[in-house]
Amino acid sequence: MYENRVELMGFLGKNPESKSTKKTGRTLAILSLATKTWWTGTDEQRHEKTEWHRIVVWNGLADYATDKLKKGDHLYVVGTLVSNVYEKEVGKGKTKAKAQVTAWQIKAFSIRKLDRKESEPTAPATEKTQPEQGPY
Repeated sequence: MYENRVELMGFLGKNPESKSTKKTGRTLAILSLATKTWWTGTDEQRHEKTEWHRIVVWNGLADYATDKLKKGDHLYVVGTLVSNVYEKEVGKGKTKAKAQVTAWQIKAFSIRKLDRKESEPTAPATEKTQPEQGPY
């Protein structure tokens, strides 16, 4: 069995870019998603690398992305990996390859900064009353 499935979780690097195709007029949106990888090197230091991913979404999902998503949003993206090979304009016969993810599912998450201290909700102050004196 074969499956081309990509799952990414990261942050949008810029607002989604809306476009439409010349031939059919279908709408699409291009998203720039940053993911990070951490590792500890031989020097026992923590290293970090950011990877940028080009995400393409179509039709209704493209409308959602351009209307609701913005730079800095935390996203979970599911799609397929698509490789495009094209001839480079400057050199004759030279080809370049570009990979992108065509997404069919996007979930946006609300992320809170961990360094912020949130105040706990407090109950409204109540007036203290004296207990009633009973006959006993």
